[in-house]
Amino acid sequence: MTGPDGPTPDESAVDDPQPDDGAAPVDFDELPAPLRGRIADLAAGALGEMRLSDVPATLRPVVRFAPAKRAKLGQTALLSALRDSAVFRTAVVDWCRKHQPAALSLEDQDPVAVGAAAVLQGSPVASHYAELVAFRAEQGKLRTERDSAMAKANRLTSEVDRLRTELTEARESAERAENNEEADRLRKRLREQGTRLREAKDAAEDARRELEQVRSARDEAVAEVAAERDKERERARTERERAERSAAEVQVARESAREARQGDEVRLALLLETLESAVGGLRRELGAAGSGPRPADVVQRVREQVGTAGQVADAPALDRLLALPAVHLIVDGYNVTKTGYPDLPLADQRDRLAHQLAALAARTGAEVTAVFDGADVLAVPSARPRGVRVLFSEPGVQADDVIRDLVAAEPKGRQLVVATSDRAVVTSVQLRGAYAVSSAVLVERLHRV
Repeated sequence: MTGPDGPTPDESAVDDPQPDDGAAPVDFDELPAPLRGRIADLAAGALGEMRLSDVPATLRPVVRFAPAKRAKLGQTALLSALRDSAVFRTAVVDWCRKHQPAALSLEDQDPVAVGAAAVLQGSPVASHYAELVAFRAEQGKLRTERDSAMAKANRLTSEVDRLRTELTEARESAERAENNEEADRLRKRLREQGTRLREAKDAAEDARRELEQVRSARDEAVAEVAAERDKERERARTERERAERSAAEVQVARESAREARQGDEVRLALLLETLESAVGGLRRELGAAGSGPRPADVVQRVREQVGTAGQVADAPALDRLLALPAVHLIVDGYNVTKTGYPDLPLADQRDRLAHQLAALAARTGAEVTAVFDGADVLAVPSARPRGVRVLFSEPGVQADDVIRDLVAAEPKGRQLVVATSDRAVVTSVQLRGAYAVSSAVLVERLHRV
């Protein structure tokens, strides 16, 4: 047999099928699509006639399909059952012998029908027919692609011819109209050039008039600016003379005030000397040496002796408070040290604060008391910087409560300054008449000592 593109060697074996014990077994997964569809149709017909108990387990879902859809929807399952189950394959062959005996004939002219019969019956020529059907399917696909390509080429050729014809006609039309259109374009361009020339002349005249107006406005503005500048100079000269007269008057007033203040200072110094003499005499009269304990020395709930650490301070406000006579500065120790140098060990914090407070006390003459929580202090140091009272709270007592006791122990009217950033402590000491200064303010002031 000769195909459309030449002889097909596989077809010579199909025309006169002979048993071939050496033929390779058929691979159901590699069967060409036409052969798979034919075999699936026969298997689907036989499946509808089988008892449910004889149907392989893998095909029981397929039995539920409509007869017309079994072969299409269950093709893969049917072919797998034919491949894996000799019983099902025998049942399909028996059904064909009973209902479609022609389907098992190897004499049919249709290679697909003969190939399906050979596969179902396990004929040695089954693989040859499978190859033949695959070859023919591939040839059919190639012919279809070739026909499609030729049809597309014919369409493109026709389109090219049509476009060439249209292009030729367009060129001829353009050549016929070119002469008339060229003359029309020249006349139109001449008119446009004349119009543009007139517009340019009008625009130039407008620009000239506008330039004259701008120059006139500029001259007027320059004159106004010059006049205003002269007025400003006159006003500045007048203000300067007035300021010089005022400065002279202020200088005279300052001299007068200085002389008056010097007189007041002399009188005040004499008064203070008189008061000091009177106080000294009164002390000698009463035997009051003034060396007794201060109020802060009798506060309970503390373990006396040295502490450490500290830093806080601010500017003029704290300086003015520390300049008050007989002022008592009470410092919330750890609140200040953890604001100023929190990275140091607690012992180093206490020591640093105590020495800074000692320098501040020596400079200002203020009474200074530093209070620390004593819960974590195993041994209270016995030495302390000169001029600073260092207190540790008793176990179970907070330093905040000791600070409140110190403020409460002072007599009314004495100036007290509490350095802390604890809002509860600030509120309570302010209610007792003490000043409150933040830890940061005290740290700043200690850095300037």
